[in-house]
Order: sequence, then C-alpha cells, then structure tokens
Amino acid sequence: MPELPEVEVTRRGISHVLLNAKIIRVIHDDKKLREPYAENIKDIEGGTIYAVDRRAKYIIVRTDKGSLILHLGMSGHLHISSDTKLQKHDHFELVLDNNKNVIFNDTRRFGLVLYIPDCMDPLEDRHLKHLGPEPFDEKFNANYLLSKFKDKKKTIKQTLMDGEVVVGIGNIYASEILFACKILPMRTASSIKEQEAELIVEHTQRILKESILNGGTTIRDFEGADGQKGYFVQNLFVYGHEGESCKICGSAIEMVTLGQRSTYYCPKCQK
Repeated sequence: MPELPEVEVTRRGISHVLLNAKIIRVIHDDKKLREPYAENIKDIEGGTIYAVDRRAKYIIVRTDKGSLILHLGMSGHLHISSDTKLQKHDHFELVLDNNKNVIFNDTRRFGLVLYIPDCMDPLEDRHLKHLGPEPFDEKFNANYLLSKFKDKKKTIKQTLMDGEVVVGIGNIYASEILFACKILPMRTASSIKEQEAELIVEHTQRILKESILNGGTTIRDFEGADGQKGYFVQNLFVYGHEGESCKICGSAIEMVTLGQRSTYYCPKCQK
C-alpha cells in the first residue's frame, strides 16, 4: 500500500497539471471502488482547482465547486494523459481545460474517490477527522508520543502504524524507522523511554523526507504520476530482507508477523 512518501510524490506529480485548471468533465466507469461514487460527483464539473493538498494518505483536490478526496488503496496510482479514453483498470478521470487529463488507475479497486460539496470542509469528512498529526507537524514530538504510548499494550510497531497516533506510517516505514532507532518492533509501546521517543521523531522525519526525495518506495505496484518507480527501495535496511545479512552488524535479518503484517528487524542491532 502506498504510504505517506508515495502519496506525497503523487501529489507533487499531479499538482502542476491540476492547479488553476478547470474541470471540464468527470468520467468514471460503473465498477465500484472501495465505496460507490457520489451521485452528485459531476457537480464539480466547471470548478477551478485552487489547491492540491495531502492529509495522511489522502489527496485533496480543492475547487470552487467542492473538493475531491482520493485514496490510492493497495495498488492505485494517478497518471497524466492527453487521451480521454479509459484504459484497462482506469476507473476515474478528470478532463481539464489545459488539454490534460488526470486518471486514477487501480487494479485491485481498493482505492477511493469522494466528492465533498463546497459547503463542507473535506478535513471534517469521516475518513479524515479522527486522524492524528502529520509526522512533520510541531505537535509530533517526544512528549506527544509518550502521552500516546502510556499504558499501550500494543507493540511499538503496531502503534506507529495507528493513524490516530500519527498518520502516513505503514508497514515498510515502520520497520525501517524502528531499525534506525535500534528498537525491537515487538516491544510494547508503553516500554518506550523519552530518549527513544526522541529518536522515533527524528528518524521518522528523516526517513520519510529521504523517501519523498527518492520518489517513494516501489515494492510491487507503485509508480509516480510520471510513470517512474520509487528508488528509496534501494535504501531499505530491513524491509523485505529476511535471511539476508544486516548491513550494520552482519546478523541475519528476521521476520515476525505482528498484527497480521510482516515485520522485519535485526535481532542484534535492535533491543
């Protein structure tokens, strides 16, 4: 699933085409994504786009006739085209007045396209209003994390992936962040000390920024709006490296399942 860096790379990749463009037409197929399209989704036609934002793993396209909230799901991506004809696995398209089209392609159809009328704040939508802070917000600091970790019996890895604690950290980056902090992912969140919480903040921000600069991480499906794969996969220390030698100490990387998710770690470097 695309995580925060991949969604931010996508947002940046489509912004230059969307900003200040007018939506001439909305095209979508009759196949349901995670949720059905709103019956009034075509009300956004004629709207001029004035902002393309990101909240967590959601992209928000704001116009003077309402907003669209898009989620890439497990395998979705947005791409730019001059052809209005939907191709295989293309499900949704914005036809713009600059002779460009932005198309949502989703093989597995776990993605989401929501229309929010102009009278409503998209950040108050039920998918977004309960979310925790962004990793780059001032609120995301060691004191905040310790307050969330207190009495938590879940593992630290599962807690970092909880969008109500902090948004945008999925399976790949949770493993990499904890490796950088030298923290075992199986530890309970309540066992994290202040210095360790400070390291989590530091390495979360560093790793996510580096991934964004490298176009995100492509494991299977992800590609940016320009069709390029993400190159941060070359910088992964533990994720997907079970049985391989740790780049730091040489021990074999191990894998354990936490919360039904594969979790990678070094048994020597991480404590």
